[in-house]
Amino acid sequence: MVVLSEFSEGSSSSSSTHGHRYDVFLSFRGLDTRNSFTAYLHKALVDANITTFLDDEEIETGEDLKPELESAIKASRASVIVLSKNYASSSWCLDELVMILKQRVKSNQIVIPVFYHVEPTHVRKQQSSFGDAMAKHRQRMEAETNENKRSQWDQKIDRWNKALKEVADLKGKDVTGRLEMEFIEEIVQDIYHRLRLPLNSPLPLLIGMEDSITLVTSWLKDASSHTTDILTILGMGGIGKTSLAKYVYGLHCREFETSSFIGNISRRCDEKFSGLLELQKQLYDDISKARSIKVHEVSIYTSKIENVVTRKKVFLVLDDVDSLHQLDALLGSKGFHPGSKVIITTKDAWLTESCALFKTNVKPNHAKHFLQVLDETPSRKLLCFHAFMSYTPKANYEEVTGNFVKYCEGHPMALEVLGKSLHNRDVAYREDWIKQLTKEPGSPIDNVLRMSFNSLPSTNDKDLFKHIGCFFVGKDRDVTETILEACNINIRSGITNLVDRCLLSIGSNNELMMHQLLQNMGRFIVHQESPHKPWKRSRLWCHEESFKVLKQNKGTENVLGLVLDMRMLEKKKFHASFELKTDALSNMDNLMLLQLNYVQTTGPYENFSEELRWLCMHGFTLKSIPSDLPMDNLVALDMSYSNIESFGICYSNPQRLQKRQKLSTGFFLEDKRLPRSLKILNLSFCQQLHSLGGFDQLPALERLILIDCIGLLDVCESIEQCVELVHVDLSYCNKLENLPRIIGMLKKVKTLLIEGCNLSESRIQVKDIDSPEKSIVIFSPAIPEAIPTYSKLFTISLPRSLVSLSLANNNLSTESFPMDFSSLSMLKELYLDDNPIVSLPYCVKSLPKLESLSMVNCNLLTSVDHLPHTLTYLDLHSNSNKPLLQKVVFDPDMSPLELSVDWKMFATSSFEFEGLIKIQPMAGIDEKLLHSLGWTKLDFLNERRVRTDVWFSGPKESEIQVYYEFGIFSTIYGGEEMPNWITERSSGPSISFTIPSSPNTFRGLNFCCVLTSQFFLEEGFGFVDDVPLNLPVIIISNITKNLTWIYNHYIDIVYLSGMYLTLSSYWMFGMNEMECGDHVTITVILRQKPYDIGSAVTKECGVSFVYDDGKEEEEEEDVLGYYKSWNHIIVCVEKAPVLKMRCSSELSLKGSPTDLRMAPKLTSDFFHEVYKEG
Repeated sequence: MVVLSEFSEGSSSSSSTHGHRYDVFLSFRGLDTRNSFTAYLHKALVDANITTFLDDEEIETGEDLKPELESAIKASRASVIVLSKNYASSSWCLDELVMILKQRVKSNQIVIPVFYHVEPTHVRKQQSSFGDAMAKHRQRMEAETNENKRSQWDQKIDRWNKALKEVADLKGKDVTGRLEMEFIEEIVQDIYHRLRLPLNSPLPLLIGMEDSITLVTSWLKDASSHTTDILTILGMGGIGKTSLAKYVYGLHCREFETSSFIGNISRRCDEKFSGLLELQKQLYDDISKARSIKVHEVSIYTSKIENVVTRKKVFLVLDDVDSLHQLDALLGSKGFHPGSKVIITTKDAWLTESCALFKTNVKPNHAKHFLQVLDETPSRKLLCFHAFMSYTPKANYEEVTGNFVKYCEGHPMALEVLGKSLHNRDVAYREDWIKQLTKEPGSPIDNVLRMSFNSLPSTNDKDLFKHIGCFFVGKDRDVTETILEACNINIRSGITNLVDRCLLSIGSNNELMMHQLLQNMGRFIVHQESPHKPWKRSRLWCHEESFKVLKQNKGTENVLGLVLDMRMLEKKKFHASFELKTDALSNMDNLMLLQLNYVQTTGPYENFSEELRWLCMHGFTLKSIPSDLPMDNLVALDMSYSNIESFGICYSNPQRLQKRQKLSTGFFLEDKRLPRSLKILNLSFCQQLHSLGGFDQLPALERLILIDCIGLLDVCESIEQCVELVHVDLSYCNKLENLPRIIGMLKKVKTLLIEGCNLSESRIQVKDIDSPEKSIVIFSPAIPEAIPTYSKLFTISLPRSLVSLSLANNNLSTESFPMDFSSLSMLKELYLDDNPIVSLPYCVKSLPKLESLSMVNCNLLTSVDHLPHTLTYLDLHSNSNKPLLQKVVFDPDMSPLELSVDWKMFATSSFEFEGLIKIQPMAGIDEKLLHSLGWTKLDFLNERRVRTDVWFSGPKESEIQVYYEFGIFSTIYGGEEMPNWITERSSGPSISFTIPSSPNTFRGLNFCCVLTSQFFLEEGFGFVDDVPLNLPVIIISNITKNLTWIYNHYIDIVYLSGMYLTLSSYWMFGMNEMECGDHVTITVILRQKPYDIGSAVTKECGVSFVYDDGKEEEEEEDVLGYYKSWNHIIVCVEKAPVLKMRCSSELSLKGSPTDLRMAPKLTSDFFHEVYKEG
């Protein structure tokens, strides 16, 4: 058991917070590495905002170490020692080494040896160049005639020998066989990790932007303003505005009460009518930490955002804003809480000060920062980094590299994209390409990006890139693949090629993502097909151009795809009453991709192209699909938000069928068949839709999406003939009468989403059946009046093929589920959100392949156990203000788990999060357990109360609690009297001791400290009730074994009801980690800056030692056995922190097989770290 926590949460570099001027001291031999490896390492550390000391003196000016070097070593939290060939020839280097190792023992300084093309054995045994160097030092000693100086030399050499042996025995890093840039990045990451510096996610690589980083950071740190500060970052597209904002946000977002980064605002608004609403939802969810309700009006969301930002100190980044409407919707007009910071990136300098926020009585402070292109030197570095993984070009590549740098003219995006495209290419290839570049017309950015496009190996890949860039950015990958495969595009290898060439990426939700510059470049290529006559181009994505082509009836056979959304035109003051005459499409014989959203059409639909593969017509006004619409080749039909009342012919009711056939007017006539090629049918939000059928004519159907079809009553049982159907979404179709039978007919469905279908209090049972394809789910009504009629005495058969299942928002209780789900042997994702579940249904454990489980807003949840050992993701977020969750238990054989949980959903009085923390009232603890800890005579605590706070959740009063975390028992109570079992005491914040010998086995130690607030010690202040006190960090160092444990308590703040607070703790240790005779130091460290209200001052601390009594321990083992079993969860391996937990309302737990020796393997960010340093 070891626990480690970052000292100062939210600080970009915590060195100054703890009396350290530097994070890292670099010890190196200038002769070997000053202008190469060490220079690059220093640059990488500084770029990562790690405060680093590097001595810039080239010449040693004396025999003794300079005082400033000695001071710098003592003022550093870590040292990196670059052991190179001539390191030992420098007496300064050797003196630095001795001093560094002394600080390692004295102040727990982290030491990282780097073996730079030297063997650790040669360092340890002083062989090779190290042996030669030490021999020369001895010769110098022997040549010394002054006896005193000779003696000093002898002592020095002895210290040097010991230091070299000691540093060689430490776990270091060897550069041999490694790319230096990757090696340096590994060192930087390791330092981040070990110093507990904030690293949410990989920060963008910023070369040549040091001044901008300094300026923006300085602006962000400036707290002199009593209003809101807004910084607008300006510059051309691709210049680095987003990267700079993302970099600063990643470093400093934790310093604010809440924060949000909203990216790609312009594109997301332009491409989707509801784009701005989605951005508002993201912003509100981020800063409110609450589950938002459905809002359909921008003004309503703006009001909700205003209510939050006026109450909280926030840090917002609004990236790529291009309109006042966007700023007003996201910032509002009521102002922000004092101290808030907002960064806006845009190409338009006038936007910010024109928004509504600047029209209030109290205007924000506004600053602007213009980004310029990079100078030649950083441009060269950036290009080389991506092309050679080094800051300098390889031999013989200097001239061609210079030509590329000149061509890119300092544009960061062009340098990056071109550099990646040139990776691992020979000189001849690069020379040929630079010649070709100079011949291409167009802007430098377009040319550079286009060359990456031209490097694609086939016409197929180029067509795919243009299709995606024009129509499918942000769309689901699987849907896009289905559509474009039908367009004779080799989609699978094509997407791989695009991703490999950094022209495309896949988002976390399987969406296709493309940088805006790349997308613009692809569209520009299409535009160049006919710059002034859009009807002669292959693709029309611009709504305005599409509108003009159709209105003027100029369509040609060149057009392969066309997109028109009338709502997008209405924004631009086009006439809303436009009616499209279908003959405008008559000449587009090769049209395969067509989107006509909210377009009024007149005329025969036979004018539509027979080559159509994708037809999207949101807001279609007719009640049925025209019978003359050519659909023979159609694979995807999306008629969402339409007035359609029925689709196909339904066979589930023969009498109704005959009546419909007689009354049919213009719908699918008997001689008109549905498209047998159709694979995707989306009729979501068609509120007039009441029946769906004709599936026997849709043998290829793969995806059926019917979200929120609130009037849908009947789905034809011919759906059973759709043997290729893999995705069915019936969410919120809550009037569907034959839902159970329909689900039972699905043969190969992998994803089944039936959220909000009013399953109510039905009981779900699974029975054995003969069919190898199904498992029966029976609905037996617990409350007949509360459930739909179809639930009574009906069965639902879930396909064994299911991979993803959503039963969210169905009012299902724990009792609604069966005992066994094992027949769902392929299920990987299960969503039970928004159900009144009290405990995790036992059947979930029987799912043999479940990987992801979501129980968001299950607000009655009290316990979670029986989790499948295969689970890798668990979401337990809740918006409830009345926490009920008391226990979370993990399977010992569990896989590494990523857990998202809101700590505020746990019951305040007592709860258990197995493997992480257990809290229970002192009065309820078994006396035998307390005795085994050496705790006696605690009855006086039974009547006391304590007020605590965890992560701004607000003060909560409770009984005196016992906390168990990672092998540490602790309790907190008011008063200054230490328990009588504390035998060794010391004034102040630290104590050193040697563990006394005993004939009995050492089991653990008790540590106790008495704390008060700095507030009480200030002159003129007396006692004031309810002063907040931040619990400090406790550091235990076993000097003998070179091990360190650092403990940051679960509780953040305790509210004092008197002058003093006592924190008492019992520590269990692993095998041989702490033994009799070991020299140990314990130190109490502030978590706040000195003199801040809340800063803890340690009046006194003390320890006592717990040994076994020499008797049989079976009974005691039973008492502590459960708690000791947690140690296997968090026992360290050689590689570093294994368990981290961020003390926040949003906890992200992540792990990997190398992290933990046994499972469940849980890690997370920045709350507790299980760490053994040494």
